[in-house]
Amino acid sequence: MVSLPRSAGRGILGPGALLLVLAAGCSSGLNREKFYAPLEADLRSGNYAAAVATVEEARSKGAYKEKDRFLYYLDAGLAYHYASQFDSSNLRLAVAERAAEELFTKSISKGVLANTLLNDNVLEYPGEDYEVLYTNLLMALNYLALGKHDDAFVEIRRAHDKLNLLEQKYADAAAAIAADAARDTTGACVAFAGTDVRFNSSAFARYLSMHMYAAEGLDDDARIDSQALADAFARQPNIYAFPPPPVAYAADSGGVLSVVGLVGLAPVKQPLNLRVRTDENLHLLTVIYDDARPEHTVFANYPLPEGIGDFYAKLSLPQLVPRPSEIAAVRVSSGGRVLGELQLLEDVAAVAAASFEARQSIILWRTVVRVVLKTLSASRLKNAVDNGGIAGWLGKLAADVAYDVSEQADLRSAVLLPGRIFVGDFVVPPGAYDLTVEYLDAEGAVVESRHYPGVSVRERAFNLVRTFCLR
Repeated sequence: MVSLPRSAGRGILGPGALLLVLAAGCSSGLNREKFYAPLEADLRSGNYAAAVATVEEARSKGAYKEKDRFLYYLDAGLAYHYASQFDSSNLRLAVAERAAEELFTKSISKGVLANTLLNDNVLEYPGEDYEVLYTNLLMALNYLALGKHDDAFVEIRRAHDKLNLLEQKYADAAAAIAADAARDTTGACVAFAGTDVRFNSSAFARYLSMHMYAAEGLDDDARIDSQALADAFARQPNIYAFPPPPVAYAADSGGVLSVVGLVGLAPVKQPLNLRVRTDENLHLLTVIYDDARPEHTVFANYPLPEGIGDFYAKLSLPQLVPRPSEIAAVRVSSGGRVLGELQLLEDVAAVAAASFEARQSIILWRTVVRVVLKTLSASRLKNAVDNGGIAGWLGKLAADVAYDVSEQADLRSAVLLPGRIFVGDFVVPPGAYDLTVEYLDAEGAVVESRHYPGVSVRERAFNLVRTFCLR
């Protein structure tokens, strides 16, 4: 645990230092309404060149701070992907992945609680696990579009490796928290109870590698990935709460036309407002919801450290909230004949929620510890400045305002990721096809239609068509 610095003659933190600590949690960043709303409008309307220009102009004007560099490279990489500028997309997505690795390593080397007194908003954003995972999967799509299958294989393997190591990553984080807590000198440390990672296999990653192996003539490897895809559904019902789509990676005669459709936009972070209530008699610290739920609905409980006393304070956490999509189905036709509909393979919102749970438990724990420290510090500050009269009242008000401002949820996230991934494998005779992909709403009406002329279908090849509608 971080030791609070001492100020001579005043015990833990002098009034001036306390006020700085309380006010150090808030930092302006990318504003979702002012910056991202117009960008999302460009994506939903299909104006991808405008989305690229918006992101690059924002960077040139300093809207992306150094602490937000992962977000810039991911936003830009996604915008270039939608604009079919695959090399430009990969250049930026590769930097985003490296930035995420660098920032995660940096945070671990400092210790989990090195910045406990600072709100996450002022820290460098390392990306969420699902955001980093999809940098690899989107790069794989880019490389496939460029005909660079070996490079696509590398990205798929990196995605598999990340998922295989995810459970260990959070086990190591829990051990680091325990080690920091053992060095606690403040008495404010609460016991940490982590959340298990419930995601270790991406059906979309398996789908891509299955087809790539089949295109290389490696049928045994393709079969293994096909089984792994089925296992991803069977073993992760929390993520894949829908039937697995039928897939075909080889045909006795003819070729397999594979269509991948990216639909809608991924969830975004919104604040989850909570309250902390302590009960010294029960030795209990309770986190409760601060919304329209029944009064005192419990979000989490922690054993209360000795000597904290009774207090009531607010905090705010990031929570993932899905964004609705107009699209309910995707239909593929050729020459006026319907080949079929794409089927849902991966719900990015479910992947995001499952991979975010473990980190949210760490965010909650760090925030609770920070709230305890700040509440105690604010109390000392108000006592120190309470010299009576209007000056004392203003001093106490300043402490309360600084505390309220400092506890804001870090809402940074990748808002340009697709929301759902649909796939369809159609066995057709080899040849060239003029495809039409129609995006339908819940009533079956066509919301948007895209045309792909001259699509080549060959035997024993990954005949991939990438399509998307982000509405």
